[in-house]
Amino acid sequence: MPTYPPLPANLTAGSQDAQAPSDGPAPSARASRLDVPDALLALLRDTTTAPRPDPQLEALTLAVSADLPVLLWGEPGIGKTAALTQMATTLDLPLTTVIASVHEPSDFSGLPVIGDDPAGNGIPMAPPDWAVRLVRAGRGLLFLDELSTAPPAVQAALLRLVLERRVGALRLPPGVRIVAAANPRSSAADGWELSPPLANRFVHLRWVHDADVVVRGLGGVWPRAVLPTLDAERLPEAVAFARRAVCGLLGARPALVHRLPSGEALRGGAWPSPRSWDMALRLTAFATAADVSRDVLSMLVRGTVGDGPGLEFLAHLDRMDLPDPEDLLADPGGAQLPERGDLRQAALDAVVAAVRARPGRDRWDAAWALLARAAETGAPDLLVVPATTLATLRRDDWEVPASIEGLASVVSVSQRADRAKVRALSVTRGDR
Repeated sequence: MPTYPPLPANLTAGSQDAQAPSDGPAPSARASRLDVPDALLALLRDTTTAPRPDPQLEALTLAVSADLPVLLWGEPGIGKTAALTQMATTLDLPLTTVIASVHEPSDFSGLPVIGDDPAGNGIPMAPPDWAVRLVRAGRGLLFLDELSTAPPAVQAALLRLVLERRVGALRLPPGVRIVAAANPRSSAADGWELSPPLANRFVHLRWVHDADVVVRGLGGVWPRAVLPTLDAERLPEAVAFARRAVCGLLGARPALVHRLPSGEALRGGAWPSPRSWDMALRLTAFATAADVSRDVLSMLVRGTVGDGPGLEFLAHLDRMDLPDPEDLLADPGGAQLPERGDLRQAALDAVVAAVRARPGRDRWDAAWALLARAAETGAPDLLVVPATTLATLRRDDWEVPASIEGLASVVSVSQRADRAKVRALSVTRGDR
């Protein structure tokens, strides 16, 4: 049997150091030393919220209200988790946080449980405890954090959870909303690109910090997340408008119905598909019923179908708001033209197109009267193209209206200014 050297005297069972010090404070006294630090921590955590315009927070709450899965993209430490925690508190929704990267695929698809008669009854897939808690509560906010660090196998298991709200054999109740957060691959810990099927199931929102919000929050007042107020009387109108807008664009631009990006990074973001256009339609209806700003709608639509198709859709919405050219021709003196230059140009072009499609002396004169009114209330350079085109539609027996004389000088000056600009550019390029 081997022999070992004796233990030092200060580590023997009978030594003073091996026993609890007799002259130290009692356990209750030692615990009380943390009371003052805990009180200071409580004061630091004592913050409040106040209403404050915040487009990205408004976009998030609108998407949550529309029951669409949202994915917040932002750099680490920018406040994504804090914003969701505060939103869950404000909306009185139990918050359940699941770190996607530390779970196995079976945690989302379910664990097989063998019963008494598997041949007759099958093998059910048991859900995890967090899913059971959400079903028992009947509502809640499921927060899938660190989504971009989840490996491809876990992302595949998340497909059914995000789209069908199923975890194993369990279906989450309608009162559960899903929000995820991810860091860009460049700043994620061992990050992965999001798979295209999973990415196409989310509304992607870029979460950026606002210095004013951060300063006010560190001072103790954070912005309050409030669900949008929907006008009950506008619901049928909002649905009809959204359907007309999406169908109108896709009818004119069928190539936008489905466009899978070629780059791997772009496939992990927002891109157009029938599924994402359906989400865009829902968000447009909610935004119309809630009367949100164009900035909020822009964030949501571009975060659903991508920047390019989203901007085309927003431009299509602007054209839908243009006045009917027949109404303008019917009352040129009382016509209300758009203030924005591009929309005014489009309205005037539509009027000239209407005259060309159904020419007539009265309609031709009304179009000139409308151009004269536009010259009084807007930039004259917008009249060059419609006035030139309208002049070519004149027939020999139509007298030239008096309003053309005033427009002729305006158009002539604008054309000379354009030619001078072209000459100046040519000279500048020649000097180079």
